[in-house]
Amino acid sequence: MIKPLTDKVLIKMKEKEETTKSGIILTATKEKPQVAEVIAVGPGKVVDGKKEEMYIKVGDKVILNKYAGTEVKYENEDYLIVSQSDILAIVD
Repeated sequence: MIKPLTDKVLIKMKEKEETTKSGIILTATKEKPQVAEVIAVGPGKVVDGKKEEMYIKVGDKVILNKYAGTEVKYENEDYLIVSQSDILAIVD
């Protein structure tokens, strides 16, 4: 398993789906999706002698910067490693 370090977060991108008026689901391939699921979270980092807490947790659905992170392929799965600061919001 991949274990992120410091303030890094391992995420798996969600497929972007579009639905036609008749209810047919189409998988979009035009744009990179921005919604992802958090798979693993690093322990946080130390800034000016104080530990910066991680507010993201495993299982969260998040929205991130469009071009953030580093793509990683591990055991035939595609993941992205981003900094906590690249995550813009948590989706409820």
